[in-house]
Amino acid sequence: LLDETKVDTNNASRICLYLLRSADFMADPEDLSEILHTAYTIYKTHGSACDALRVALRMSDMDRVGEIMTSCEDESTKQQMAFLLARHRVNYEEEDNDDLNEIIGNGKLSGYFLHLAQDVDVMDPKTPDDIYKSHLADTAAFVRRRDANRQVDSASTNLANTFVNGFVNAGFRTDKLMTPEDTQWLYKNKEHGMLSAAASLGHIFLWDIDEGLVAIDKYLYTKEDYIKAGAVLAIGVVSSGIRNESDPPIALLPDHLEEGSSIVKSAACAAFGIAYAGSNREDVMEYLLPLVSEGANMTEVCLASLSLGHIFVGSCNDEVAGALVQRLMEATDEELEDPMARFLILGLGLLFFGRMEKGEAMIEAVKTVEHRMGKFAATVIESCAFAGTGNVLKVQELLGACAEHLNEKAEHQAAAVLGIALVSMGEDVGSEMALRALDHLLHYCELPIKRAIPLALALLNISNPDYSFVDQMSRLSHDNDPEVAQAAIIGLGLLGAGTNNSRIAGLLRQLAEHGTDRNHTFVVRIAQGLLHMGKGLIGLNPFHSDRLLLSGVGMAGILTVLHACLDMNRTILDKVHYIMFYLTGAMNPRMLVTIEESTLEPIPVNVRVGMAVETVGQAGRPKSISGFQTHTTPVPIAATERAELASSEFLVTGSCLEGVVILKKNPDYEPGVI
Repeated sequence: LLDETKVDTNNASRICLYLLRSADFMADPEDLSEILHTAYTIYKTHGSACDALRVALRMSDMDRVGEIMTSCEDESTKQQMAFLLARHRVNYEEEDNDDLNEIIGNGKLSGYFLHLAQDVDVMDPKTPDDIYKSHLADTAAFVRRRDANRQVDSASTNLANTFVNGFVNAGFRTDKLMTPEDTQWLYKNKEHGMLSAAASLGHIFLWDIDEGLVAIDKYLYTKEDYIKAGAVLAIGVVSSGIRNESDPPIALLPDHLEEGSSIVKSAACAAFGIAYAGSNREDVMEYLLPLVSEGANMTEVCLASLSLGHIFVGSCNDEVAGALVQRLMEATDEELEDPMARFLILGLGLLFFGRMEKGEAMIEAVKTVEHRMGKFAATVIESCAFAGTGNVLKVQELLGACAEHLNEKAEHQAAAVLGIALVSMGEDVGSEMALRALDHLLHYCELPIKRAIPLALALLNISNPDYSFVDQMSRLSHDNDPEVAQAAIIGLGLLGAGTNNSRIAGLLRQLAEHGTDRNHTFVVRIAQGLLHMGKGLIGLNPFHSDRLLLSGVGMAGILTVLHACLDMNRTILDKVHYIMFYLTGAMNPRMLVTIEESTLEPIPVNVRVGMAVETVGQAGRPKSISGFQTHTTPVPIAATERAELASSEFLVTGSCLEGVVILKKNPDYEPGVI
């Protein structure tokens, strides 16, 4: 193809689109890299720099990313590519170009997000009660039951309210619980609840480091360890995905890592992972590695390992991998029984995220661990390595692991169920097949597998409330086994994350009314917080750039929470609920903002938004969206939607209208001519 004279500017994009779509079905890694290399070269030859960059990111090839960035002459194209790198959380720096580095470091993200929020008029802070809409449930029987069971503010309810408040007001810089001057909300929580309450400030000021650090600062000097730990974690959360010249997290966090109580150290470990996810920074590694190899407290060791997995996601870094696998092999049986041990293993798996056969040596190494967690580790690393590839052979292997009938000590089977969804989530055919396979498992398998199935279903459709999935989850949320029901409720929250989906909201309200168990209600509240994330403007969808790219950082955050949910009673429902803050890496505004090329200021433009239609291999000029509506930017965009410009007044710099898009004036535009 590369030597063909028939490939010209007119058909290059169609040929490449065909190649990229067929790449999903390549089982052999060499064939896959050959197809992607061909597409990259054709795009580059025909001057489609933004598309070439998308393919380079799909290959996780940083050399090519650097090559395409340096060879591009056009300033606005370069800026558009910088927005793509920022969305993919790539740690790339352009020398002597501060403006470009600010874009790649997501420095402008908060401003554009607040511009969208003002445009759709949701700037007023919301309270958890606005989300629960409890008044809709005020039937006579319900009121009698509620009055009979009325409690004083319980710690569990307040903790749930803290999370909901943080998720719903994320990025808005104001709320009604934590930011008012005379707030007493922190002291309405107990111990670990105080930690999460202080850390939720990080969500409220998300992406705005300057204002966020001012609000967090006063809690760093308190005598109460839990509040201090929360403030330390908030520093990591507020800096998630942001690269700032002054680099506040690395200035503030190391002191808390070296001294202070165990809980402050644990929070500092988590803060490093959330702040620097995907950055591959060696200087951060030097702070965390000693904790992994020398630490005695399993919570600190595992959070440090997990954070290293987040920071070096998909990088196959030998030094980190060596340290983690060494710690895993030296761990005693008692340490491996600890509920946190799964995060040490997940950190190891994330290093090989999406790198396919590069994880094989590590899989062999962990199989030598005699404890059953060795089997779990092999499954986790294998499923992470083939994440989003749609590799059918791996799905078959993972299904084989689920065939054994085990009633207990079956952690590896739960990991295999998640693995099936993780491998096949890349494309639609695979997802449908996985749905069918999970349905069979639901009917014929034992409880440990059944408990993981709702989480796997959610993973297939993150932030995409597909009717059939919501229906299946709704049935599972009434299961006799409380763990299956709780997993299904969290699954409902993840399915609808940031969509305000009314059907899921109704289901969760019913579950909240009829739930008598404290844990059950807590999980429902968390799901309601996820559903209304960022008041419906922030989603968790790890796919972007027209579903071509799978963000390793986003996926790492989602997998961390899913693995915590595999053992909910000992993690989220116990004292490690702050693990939910790892989701921050996956939180992104689901928006389309169009900006002007010279000032980078938002400009309103008419766009058509409709359901995305697959146009690969179709003759003529098929429509790429169906059932569209015309809106004026900025607009929120759902996971399955696509946008296109409604008039030819402007030209798009990149190839897909998603996130922040730079527009150029069309020199040939004539008003009145369509």
